[in-house]
Amino acid sequence: FDMVAETVGASQAIIGIKKSYVQTINALNQHIEEFPRVKIHLLDEVYPMGDEVVLIYEATGRVVRPGGLPIEQGVAVFNVETLYNVYRAVEEHKPVTCKYVSVVAEVENPVTVKVPLGCTLEEVVAQAGGTTVKDPVYFVGGPMMGRIGNGSDPVTKTTNAILVLPKDHVIVMKKQRTSSIDLKRAASICCHCHTCTDLCPRHNLGHPIDPAMFMMAASNQDFRNVNPYINSAFCSSCGVCEMYACPQSLAPRTLLADMKGGLRKAGIRPPQGVQPKPVQESREYRKVPEERLMARLGLTKYDKDAPLQEELVNVSKVKVLLSQHIGAPAQAIVNVGDMVTEGQMIAQPAQGLSVGIHATISGKVTEVTDRHVVIARN
Repeated sequence: FDMVAETVGASQAIIGIKKSYVQTINALNQHIEEFPRVKIHLLDEVYPMGDEVVLIYEATGRVVRPGGLPIEQGVAVFNVETLYNVYRAVEEHKPVTCKYVSVVAEVENPVTVKVPLGCTLEEVVAQAGGTTVKDPVYFVGGPMMGRIGNGSDPVTKTTNAILVLPKDHVIVMKKQRTSSIDLKRAASICCHCHTCTDLCPRHNLGHPIDPAMFMMAASNQDFRNVNPYINSAFCSSCGVCEMYACPQSLAPRTLLADMKGGLRKAGIRPPQGVQPKPVQESREYRKVPEERLMARLGLTKYDKDAPLQEELVNVSKVKVLLSQHIGAPAQAIVNVGDMVTEGQMIAQPAQGLSVGIHATISGKVTEVTDRHVVIARN
């Protein structure tokens, strides 16, 4: 923590950790005095605490402006695995070649495993003893912001969890609905209760995103006031409105995301220099308890430990994507038939913002495209 804080010029490092992680808190407290620059800040069990804008306010009391960056408030946010990868790079001189992935829900033995980047979701799920339902659906990421994946999809640097769910689970069914159906449902049954806005985490921090106003305008094709559409750019897509707040099971988040994408394609940039309004006085009472959210999503029965297995999973082949990051895809520097070793650079950063990619297993390069490199173990 000291090293990262010094690198970014921070006078203080804050470890944000949820109050329920008692063992972790006790372990940290045993060593915290050795690092005078570092302090622990205990967080409530609410969603979306992982949203960096929310986390920054909870830990520092500072509000990042709409469309702004944390650095504008003198803050930089790092998650646990990023810090771990920084440590490995600096102390062990090792690039990122593996990922910790939790496999939970409809599996025999929930587990968190260490796997090479580029292995398939099916191979990861197999480490949990296989699935317990017919025709399982692999939900990649958290239940609120994740996506439906295929078993053959490769693990990337952003893959952190696989929820194995039955095909008729409410989360799966919501994800499979089309936007055209979502819009028709909004026009038919939205009761304009305003709950989606009342519980919106960004709105409660003073940002101009207003899901209720957007739903009213979009469902009625009302373009007299374009602000509800333009302000969709400030939606974080956390899903509180869609997965928790709406009593009619409508999809504000999905429709807002479609609007954001449409504006982006049309070259319409979000308003610049927008300043937040004061934080809502009732914000403390509008937080979404994680326990209640789990119940609403039908996930309570899956709330079980997924113990960590440190041994790296062995696979015979990997498909390493060249774009696992913000910015331009990396450019392959290996050819079919080349022999590579784990940790060897196989794709160099492109010009501008980009990241190099390294071999995640040792073996022979069997396929190279502008999107991926396939390596087969010897």
